Amino acid sequence: STQSTGKEHMTQIDALSVVVTNDDDITYSKGSSLMIWLFGYELRDTIIVFSKKDIFVISSKKKTEFLRPLRDALTKRDDLPSMTLLTRVKGDSGEEHMKTITENLKNLKNVGHFPKDQFKGELVKTWKIKLKEIEIDQVDATAAIALCLAVKDDNELATLRKVSQYTSDIFNKIVRNELMNIVDEEKKVKHSKMSATIENIVTEGKKCILPGMDKDSLEVCYTPIIQSTSYSLKFSASSNDDKIDYSNHSAVTVLYGTRYKSYCSNISRTVLVEPSEKQQSNYDFLLGVVEKVYTTMTEGTKLCDVYNKCLELIKEKQPSWGENFPKNIGFGTGIEFREPSLLIGPKNTNVIKKNMAFVIQIGVTGLKEDDRVYAMMLGDTVVIGDAGASVLTPSKKKIRSVSIFLKGEDDGSEKEEDENIMDNITRQSKRNAVLENKLRNEPLSDDKRKEHQRRLTEKLNNEAKERLSAKKNGFVAKKKVQTSVAFKNLTSFPNNDPDIRDLKIMVDKKHESVIIPIFGVPTPFHISTIKNVSKSEEGDYVYLRINLNVPGAQVVKEVDFAHPDATFLKEITFRSSMRKGFSGQVPAHNLNNAFRIIKEVQKNFKQYENEKKELEDVIEQETLKIVSTKGVPRLKDLYCRPNLSARRVIGTLEAHSNGFRFHNTHGGNIDVIYNTIRNAFFQPCDKEMLIMLHFYLKHPIMIGKKKTYHICFYTEVGEIMTDLGKSSHMYDRDDIEAEHAEREMRQKLKGAFKNFIEKVENLTRGKLEFDTPFRDLGFHGVPFRSSCLLQPTTHCLINVIEWPPFVICLDEVELIHFERVQFQLKNFDMVFIFKDYSRKVEMINSIPMSSLDA
Repeated sequence: STQSTGKEHMTQIDALSVVVTNDDDITYSKGSSLMIWLFGYELRDTIIVFSKKDIFVISSKKKTEFLRPLRDALTKRDDLPSMTLLTRVKGDSGEEHMKTITENLKNLKNVGHFPKDQFKGELVKTWKIKLKEIEIDQVDATAAIALCLAVKDDNELATLRKVSQYTSDIFNKIVRNELMNIVDEEKKVKHSKMSATIENIVTEGKKCILPGMDKDSLEVCYTPIIQSTSYSLKFSASSNDDKIDYSNHSAVTVLYGTRYKSYCSNISRTVLVEPSEKQQSNYDFLLGVVEKVYTTMTEGTKLCDVYNKCLELIKEKQPSWGENFPKNIGFGTGIEFREPSLLIGPKNTNVIKKNMAFVIQIGVTGLKEDDRVYAMMLGDTVVIGDAGASVLTPSKKKIRSVSIFLKGEDDGSEKEEDENIMDNITRQSKRNAVLENKLRNEPLSDDKRKEHQRRLTEKLNNEAKERLSAKKNGFVAKKKVQTSVAFKNLTSFPNNDPDIRDLKIMVDKKHESVIIPIFGVPTPFHISTIKNVSKSEEGDYVYLRINLNVPGAQVVKEVDFAHPDATFLKEITFRSSMRKGFSGQVPAHNLNNAFRIIKEVQKNFKQYENEKKELEDVIEQETLKIVSTKGVPRLKDLYCRPNLSARRVIGTLEAHSNGFRFHNTHGGNIDVIYNTIRNAFFQPCDKEMLIMLHFYLKHPIMIGKKKTYHICFYTEVGEIMTDLGKSSHMYDRDDIEAEHAEREMRQKLKGAFKNFIEKVENLTRGKLEFDTPFRDLGFHGVPFRSSCLLQPTTHCLINVIEWPPFVICLDEVELIHFERVQFQLKNFDMVFIFKDYSRKVEMINSIPMSSLDA
């Protein structure tokens, strides 16, 4: 064995016998798996015997020729066993060649074989007879070889990732939408027909095949299993001829696996139709169990410990599930779909190793809702990494992503409908059997719409009445404004300054104060108490007027008066002569100097206050945890908005353990922690010249010297500017090649961005999900100064192509008001009023009237 994982299991075996015949009924066997692992090809009608010094091969001429380069390479190495190729012609039993092998096995104690391989034929019978003749012990080598094949190398992992991505894409793009159409159009489709449809999609490889994949190497691991009336968690179950049940509170389970270049992947999902609160709670708990298993599957953990921890969580939180919980929750996978030696069960003490691959399936049967019995299951293909199991089938599993919510016209009481009005408004994507990536709305009758609007208006008015009455009767806390103090103590007061001794106006820049002589007493005033200052000249005199902030006066900024009932000084006017005095100095010089310095200190103080106000809601992010391995998800050659410097600088975006890091070629870094991201958007380059990732943050962060709630990373597709003066023919060869190259570039960039997104979602275990806007549902409007295309996502209305971006989360919106809706006008406006009434309303102007009914 070349794998350290199985060395200790192979030391007790002196030789290994592998026999594979031409039997199409056998899909998986240990002998075939070993041959594919060693040679990349299944050698049928072949006997291979491995010992420490020799390797014997009995096969046809074509197969021995295939192995000849390997034999020649082994003869040049003294530290490796030699290979002997024995060619068997057609019709020959190969008995003479078998004698050659058995003569070399006589002196050995035992020979390993695979007793569960069910190959039949004359070749197998003759070989078994020859082994019995030399009376050598035959031991089971299945477990030892399984552990050798369990740890995958880089090439195997790359193939597993491809086939897993293909498996996931089929569910995301086809199976989920097909189930949604069946429910929406009320089709009568058998489970068996749906199963056959999925099998054809997998083997044809037309719709979801990845670049570089060979569709001829695709096949199903087993016949897909669709269940909605009776349930079984076993992979040996079959899809019956019953019609798919999509009535309220039903559950449709989907299981299928894909095999590519002999490597397997699997996915299992449960699609709930109009789930009840109890069903949603059960599903969320099952999803939590699955996530817990993924974090438990770390290197060095025993497989039995993974199962037992899962079962303990089930018994603690959902004791009723214990009796219906399966005896295992997954198994090792690879060339063979199911590896019994790596079963995740209560008695398997084998240890998990890095780069092992597993199929995880956790489910429970016998659940009850009303008068129906249903089951739920979730499962993925995972590979063991440094921080636990990494999901290779990144199809979203949250209930809002896989469940179908129906708009109940006659279901439920009026009271329940009233309670859910706001929820239905803010979750429009779930009103008409809508999944995450598809929206549609059945037209409502005019009477029904008016009734709905009436109930909604009544509900909002009642809420507003309660809010205003609570505000009137209760105490509404105001934000406390810090009182500015000129001098905290007498020691800091500049008594020895000559201007103070001479009873002149003195400005202390350090303490931001103006010391004014009042009735012969130097009196300090903080610069914040001065409303404005003016200077005028009349004849030989200069007048300096200082206006102060007082209670009741209209001031621009908030001022905190500690004693508002006290007597306040409102204004002071000083007069001074411009003629020289007895000392030879001009007395007005002090007023001119004081006016200049007061203006300067006022300007600096206002600038400081504005910067302080700007930064008061900026939080300090946690430290980014850098992953030093080479396999970190990465996107190269991107630009950033807003820019770190005055010029655009290209850089690379990396996804680490707890956040992103963008570092450019000039050495600047921007860190964005996952926890600070409120919404993440992927803007594809369909009919756009930019492709980007946009992050809308919960709290602003500092980029350079400015704070921002928005940050995006993008790259340009093709040329944004075109030379209109260039004369060209529509069939010009260079233009056709350029268009072809641009199409290829778009597909390449979309693939790179999607691959990065899937890796990030796997890394964050679904906590960070990217929304893609629905361009078909977009409309034009003017949110700022220019017209742009506004597109809805699952939860937001956005435009991220233009800068500044426009993002509104629908769950923050109280109501939307349409203005200037008159059919003689070409445009109308839309105003968003938020649940937080202290927040300023947002407006979209100049929306075409044609978009009103869209």
